[in-house]
Amino acid sequence: MTSRSGALRLGTRRSLLATTQSGMVADAYVARTGRAVELVGVTTFGDVTKAHLAQLGGTGVFVSALRDKLLEDEVDFAVHSLKDLPTKQDPRFTLAALPARHDHRDALVGTHKFADLAPGAKVGTGSPRRVAMLSALRPDLEYVPIRGNADTRIGKVNSGELDAVVLATAGLDRLGRDAEISQIFEVDELLPAPGQGALAVECRADRADVVEFLRVLDDPRTRSAVTAERALLAALEAGCAAPVGAFAVDDGQTLNLTAVVVSIDGRESVRKSAAGSPSEAANLGRLLAAEMIAEGADRLMGEHSH
Repeated sequence: MTSRSGALRLGTRRSLLATTQSGMVADAYVARTGRAVELVGVTTFGDVTKAHLAQLGGTGVFVSALRDKLLEDEVDFAVHSLKDLPTKQDPRFTLAALPARHDHRDALVGTHKFADLAPGAKVGTGSPRRVAMLSALRPDLEYVPIRGNADTRIGKVNSGELDAVVLATAGLDRLGRDAEISQIFEVDELLPAPGQGALAVECRADRADVVEFLRVLDDPRTRSAVTAERALLAALEAGCAAPVGAFAVDDGQTLNLTAVVVSIDGRESVRKSAAGSPSEAANLGRLLAAEMIAEGADRLMGEHSH
């Protein structure tokens, strides 16, 4: 089950952000349990390909190599950014822990605030969701698809190639680069991707010992919130290539979920909210998706997929 030293083996992508996030999770387990955890670097297809993530189907490209290592018993568990995980559950694996979520919001890194960027300014992002929602706010800017790690993306601003880039606040915080943020977008301006800011701790479903060990870091409120967000995404994804944003908050008694589907040009959107019991999180997500489809979200999705 473990390395020769008796440490649990945590599989992680090799990028700086991934190893930083995995290191934080490892440290938290050591602090809570006293059990040693060692990081095992894994190179994934998403890390080596030059294609844009939207063309690759986005989710899954960083996940499958880590899951292969779990199946081959080369690692005991893996840490993913939750928004990279496909919403369809693979029965061979279990989400043993969803630690308390970090900042869910998107951040602008640049020389100005978003409203102060000059018309025609170039804003870099690899996310169709961000392009669509930002286009709704500022159709006069040029949105440039970019890839690469935070360093590479911020470097394009520092070199003058781009005027700004949009990244997840949580990632910048974890990398200690929050001082470079010029603006954080609130949820009413830019709804985050489902699961954004949350980490997923995954292991094989048949490893009851590991599941039990990992469970100590699970945060119930984070779990109910992201369960609702991901259930909504799964229900919309039937034909959805369109940008989807979703964010839920569990206050301990009520789960509030807000979601939006936006046309790729940002001109049209269907935005809805719902509230329910945290114990009914998945159902809440599915019901809200059905309401959004009834209000035309599927038309926006259809336009985008053609």
